Amino acid sequence: MTEQTPGAEEPAGPGADQTPGVKKFRILVCIDGSEESYRGLRYAARLGGGVDADICLLYVRAVDQGLSSGGLQVRVARENMLNWGLELPGIKHLEKGRDMLMRLASMEGDWDEETVHRDVEGDPLGDNATVYTNHQGKKLILKLKVASDIAAGILEQWDQFKYDLIVLGASSNWAPMPLSLWDPAVAEKIALYAPCSVLVARELEEGHGHLICVDGSERALRAVEIDANIAARCNCSISLMSVALDQESLAEAQDNVAQARNLVQSMGFEVKDTYSPVGNPIDEIIEQGQNYSLIVLADTGKSALKRFFMGSVAVKVLEKANHSVLIVRETGS
Repeated sequence: MTEQTPGAEEPAGPGADQTPGVKKFRILVCIDGSEESYRGLRYAARLGGGVDADICLLYVRAVDQGLSSGGLQVRVARENMLNWGLELPGIKHLEKGRDMLMRLASMEGDWDEETVHRDVEGDPLGDNATVYTNHQGKKLILKLKVASDIAAGILEQWDQFKYDLIVLGASSNWAPMPLSLWDPAVAEKIALYAPCSVLVARELEEGHGHLICVDGSERALRAVEIDANIAARCNCSISLMSVALDQESLAEAQDNVAQARNLVQSMGFEVKDTYSPVGNPIDEIIEQGQNYSLIVLADTGKSALKRFFMGSVAVKVLEKANHSVLIVRETGS
């Protein structure tokens, strides 16, 4: 894969090419045309509304899909992909996402526009992006990416540009590439293998706050710290929950919540509610989580391979919950 135009689609990594003193919060929003993916986009727009946040809208398509009738000249791919006027897979979905961002006031003012093209072997169109940058250095990127399958394309995009958060819909209907019968849903794959936090949007309703689940571990407390800052970005309330397996461990669960509350308050934020139920953690979290916009859980710290074979509370909640789930994972962990 080779760069075909001057300039870079995004900074090479966290902190690169940024305004001095401003650490960018970088969000990758995966678009597939489903309503759930656009719900995720609306939530990402709230999280990324500040000048310290960059948002990339990504659509992954199959190699040479829809381009077999003669292909395209590379010079066409150098042009603004949203002005091609061609019925290419994903273009309409990205246009809709761009228009939503405009309506949500994420694109007010003057923005410079740049196009970036990368050749991909076996595909005449390759990877293409339109990059919007305002005078404050905020970036909005629309990316049409080629990959052998959707999950691989999303993970490759992360590997290239190192995002803080991936947002995607829970829909398994990731057209135009059908999943094999043995494949887990794309959302579950990304939740298992992405090296950063993953938000899976499922009937996501704004305004109902975040339910952060804790277990007393350092990793869970770090998740509290990370999500408290995320919740603050969208003015979302914070509630805390720790599940006791039995009555004997209830005091420990209550201590977990108290410790997390102290951390949140030390950061200057308020805690709306706390819960310490007794029972099965997965069932209790899912039941209480129905009252919130987002269920937030820390990653287990296991390797991606161990998460796949052994599972974790976070992944099992993601699989069974009816509402949106955020799995917090520090970049690279």
